[in-house]
Amino acid sequence: MDDAIWLAETFESHRSHLRAVAYRMLGSDSETDDALQEAWLRLSRADTSDVENLGGWLTTVVARVCLDMLRSRRSRHEEPLAENVADVTAVHRVGADPEREAVLADSIGPALLVVLDTLTPPERLAFVLHDMFAVPFEEIAPIVERTPAAARQLASRARRRVQGADRATGADQGRRHEVVGAFIAAARDGEFDKLLTLLDPDVVLRADAAAVEAATANQAAGAPLLSSLVRGSSPVAKVFAGRARTAQRALIDGAPGAVWAPDGEPRAVFDFLIVDGRIVAIELLADPEHLAQLEIVFLDR
Repeated sequence: MDDAIWLAETFESHRSHLRAVAYRMLGSDSETDDALQEAWLRLSRADTSDVENLGGWLTTVVARVCLDMLRSRRSRHEEPLAENVADVTAVHRVGADPEREAVLADSIGPALLVVLDTLTPPERLAFVLHDMFAVPFEEIAPIVERTPAAARQLASRARRRVQGADRATGADQGRRHEVVGAFIAAARDGEFDKLLTLLDPDVVLRADAAAVEAATANQAAGAPLLSSLVRGSSPVAKVFAGRARTAQRALIDGAPGAVWAPDGEPRAVFDFLIVDGRIVAIELLADPEHLAQLEIVFLDR
């Protein structure tokens, strides 16, 4: 097969994923098209013979293109919010492009796009890639020219902003506390079906290396192993059902979360991303250095 044809077919096979990444980064349908076009031009000109994971390489390229576009937008003081909302409503109204409609339906919605536009470009990139597409911070760091730890902090600040978007979206902070409390209770009592009602079908659970190591050391017979990445409501519910017996509610950097502190000192933190009353992401953190950077306020003492 001709190399140019192979490249074109490979790019097309990743188009839906790349479009999803670009749209969440840019919030504009037209800019998403521009980003994908630029990514294709870079692919067609690059020597990818040594690239083992072309999908990952393309994701990185799209992320870099989007980051440049966001920075350029800010330098020109552009405000694309009206266009963003118009794009969303127009595509859903006419339904002319099934691929675009599916991407928009799977997005976090126009209201939260407004919140994302308040983030700095590096914060938005770190949050989108990590929280929505489970890209490791080790891969995000070179894109934003930070260390992995600094990239994690960028995503954490962005997550706090999204979590605190109740003023912009009408979300109820009290409702998020209720969701976290119900999750802890259902996990403690092994109520699998209840956990499913609280989890988004596409929920993502991420655990740092320290959390995986600690969970493995305390693994109960027959319980599912904790891995660094778990996707889907059923697998995530299986991980937590019957666990978290000593977890308690807490504020993590001001947002509803949970903490495991068997001796009074935080040993692990459950950081939740809750959208429309459903848990869409859980980050389990046990690295002492990272825990020391968090503001943790116990609620159940």
